[in-house]
This record gives sequence, structure tokens and C-alpha cells, in this order.
Amino acid sequence: MKTIEVDEELYRYIASNTRHIGESASDILRRLLHIEQAPLSSEAVNEEAKAEAAPQLGIGVEQMLKGEEFASQESAIDRFMHILSVLYQENPSAFSQANDIKGRKRIYFADDEAALLASGNTTKPKAIAGSPYWVITNTNTGRKRNIIAQLMAAMGYGHGLIERVSQSI
Repeated sequence: MKTIEVDEELYRYIASNTRHIGESASDILRRLLHIEQAPLSSEAVNEEAKAEAAPQLGIGVEQMLKGEEFASQESAIDRFMHILSVLYQENPSAFSQANDIKGRKRIYFADDEAALLASGNTTKPKAIAGSPYWVITNTNTGRKRNIIAQLMAAMGYGHGLIERVSQSI
């Protein structure tokens, strides 16, 4: 598996063509470009079976969006932190994708406060409730939305839910 960087417009296009939860970017691009996939190895078949057995994503997030606790959050930071906590609670193993989300000069997530403090000035790290992760909070609302969108996409959430959640910040 290789990693490539794409601009925001291409990322949104790929994400908007997601047909089901957990569909990979490779699968989406293969479908859009009409490229057939090679037969699956036994390891890939096992991974696919695990993915099908995984709980459906989004139920906890949907409940959060409808809940009074989330609605009562007054600041963008509080809503951001609440969303991150719910994402972790819903799928802790997929949340590890957070470690791959970084800015040009800063890391956004870490296992401890010190790593975030070392990554830049005035990062204002906060612990994500119920998780072993910390996140920087000294970013504007647009960046917070982008962080949530990137994380949710990496975790396998659908485009529509990603948009609703990121816009709720």
C-alpha cells in the first residue's frame, strides 16, 4: 500500500463518491476509473471478512448530533473535543488513524501532552475524554473542521455524515 497526497478538491471528490462505509479510496478510484481489481489473496479475504464483521459506523455519531449534551456545548473547542471523544468511543482501533493527520509544521494528535507542546508554540493541548490521545486546540474553526473531516474519512465514515459533523463545530 502506497500513500499519496491529493489536494482538498480531489479529496472531497473521492470522498463524495463513497458508496458504503469502509470503502477505501483505492476501491473508489478503481470504480471511477473502471479498473478491475486483481483477485484477492487469502490475507486480503481475511481482512475483508473482518471489515464486514465490524460494527456499523455512525450510530454513536448520529446519536451525538441529536443529543442535548452536544447541543449544549457553547464553544467550537468544546464541540471539537466532544466529537473526538465520541469518534474514539465508537471505534478506538480506527481512531489510531489520527496519528497520520498533521499540518505542515505541527502534529495534531499525540499520546501525550509533551509531544504536542514540542511541535509548536501555543498549541494548547487537551486530553480527549475517554481516550489515550491528546489534540492541539489552538487552531481556527476551519482547521478543526478539516481535522475532523480527515479523521472521519480515514476511519471510514461516509461523506454526508462527515460534512454534517464537521459543519456542527
